[in-house]
Amino acid sequence: MRILSFFERSARTFRQSSPYSRFLVLFAVSTGGGLGLVAYSDAKSDHPSVEAKKKKVLVLGTGWAGTSFLKNLDCTKYDVQVVSPRNYFMFTPLLPSVTCGTVEARSIIEPVRRIINKKNGDIKFWEAECLKIDPKNKKVHCRSNHDVHVEGKNEFSVDYDYLIVAIGARANTFNTPGVTEHCHFLKEVDDAQRIRRSVMDCFERASLPDLSDEERKKKLNFVIVGGGPTGVEFAAELHDFVTEDLVRLYPVLRDLVTISVIEAGDHILSMFDKRIGSFAEEKFHRDGIDLKTGYMVVNVSDKDITMKERQNGVVHSLPYGMVVWSTGIATRPIILDFMKEIGQANRRVLATDEWLRVEGGENVYALGDCATIQQRKVMEDITAIFSIADKDKSGTLTADELKEVLDGICERYPQMELYIKQKQVSDLVDLLYGPNGKNGTKELNIEEFKAALAEVDSKMKFLPATAQVAAQQGTYLAKCFNKMEERELDPEGPPRIRGTGRHRFRPFRYKHLGQFAPLGGEQAAAELPGDWISIGHSTQWLWYSVYASKQVSWRNRMLVISDWGRRFIFGRDSSRI
Repeated sequence: MRILSFFERSARTFRQSSPYSRFLVLFAVSTGGGLGLVAYSDAKSDHPSVEAKKKKVLVLGTGWAGTSFLKNLDCTKYDVQVVSPRNYFMFTPLLPSVTCGTVEARSIIEPVRRIINKKNGDIKFWEAECLKIDPKNKKVHCRSNHDVHVEGKNEFSVDYDYLIVAIGARANTFNTPGVTEHCHFLKEVDDAQRIRRSVMDCFERASLPDLSDEERKKKLNFVIVGGGPTGVEFAAELHDFVTEDLVRLYPVLRDLVTISVIEAGDHILSMFDKRIGSFAEEKFHRDGIDLKTGYMVVNVSDKDITMKERQNGVVHSLPYGMVVWSTGIATRPIILDFMKEIGQANRRVLATDEWLRVEGGENVYALGDCATIQQRKVMEDITAIFSIADKDKSGTLTADELKEVLDGICERYPQMELYIKQKQVSDLVDLLYGPNGKNGTKELNIEEFKAALAEVDSKMKFLPATAQVAAQQGTYLAKCFNKMEERELDPEGPPRIRGTGRHRFRPFRYKHLGQFAPLGGEQAAAELPGDWISIGHSTQWLWYSVYASKQVSWRNRMLVISDWGRRFIFGRDSSRI
């Protein structure tokens, strides 16, 4: 009986083991070592203490930040859990292309479980919405998207040791009346698909026989509120869709279509170089896209938009067939509640330090659009900086003393590098002492040191809420987690200004790799590192190659490229599906 029980346990272990382990067992059996191997596997299952020691890492969100963190994290070191209301990653830069059928929705998404399956380690994923973050008890309360219990209770909680908050942001309506009820947003795949159906609905309604030309014009007036990258790209995509595809299918409506872009500022694409903004405006004027700059939308009804001129306050009304609202982002309600819990209630967005740690939260990190880095000011630490540099405690600072701590200061305060660049000097020593002061004869006291750096914090910049920033933050944080234990003993960061020793890691530094603005007509504009501006048809092909290479998998690359090829050959699909 004991032999029979042994073989039953061995068979059960064999069935539960991985395919690779089964191969080893079969190979061992064929060579006479089967019993020893099976017995070893059974004995190993009696010692789960190694797994129990792993820290729980809970990731909220599967956007750019969360997915980048997961892809780069060594999941064998942690017990990783992922919670997100959607079970896929979405390549957001191509979302405007989905609205007009240039690219299909499934081509820009990758299932989260497909990403997880490529990782080593046991990763759990739950498709659920986060309801509340409880930092005191280190719990996150969630609600499933599915009714999994007979009683209808679909809420659960998840414990964590480390929490990664990467849930993104929502569209900012600025509390404008009627926006939520009557406007389309462009944040999710569902939004893009609704816009696509709405465009076709406008054309089908306008082609009905009992309408006047004036009524048709109203239904074919497409309005985009917001002159940022998303709004401009959607306007360009819609213009190409209408002029290249829909006018062939609806020839009677050719001259009745109007595309309007409303922007509160003086120019569109204000975050780009002025040359790009000027080129985009000129091209839109040539294409017949109506640019209304300097207008603020004050109300949206089911038939028209009410807007006010910023300069003179004159109010205008604009009838529309469809409105797309793209005016920036706002903080999600769950983040606002979490901010109250940790003492950040007076802020508009969740604040982190340079290591992406949430201020006021223990072992909580935030990255992506839901948070912003609160860079520490030089003038807040100016006395401590002077004290660290003044090693002989003479009350004055020489150039040689400053040189010893210069690298650490510039690494800790990135605004210092921007200030030095603006002053057109080689380094901080040159700025403070001048070419003649480097020989050590000139010394600065604390007041002179403060006066010389009084304006340095004016160069602080907040990072833009872009996919590029979120992806780099996810990669950075994953690398920190991979070396967490190693850096406890051997820190690599800059010296602590307040305290002793060094920081465990170097602060996060964003590296700008450039940004694109597709403008339609197979033309695009690009602002690349080194202040290089590229505009025209060649830039569009550069856009194709970069965006294809940045897809999260080879499956997505092939799908996106095939969609582009299909569009070139057959045109865009105009069905309402």
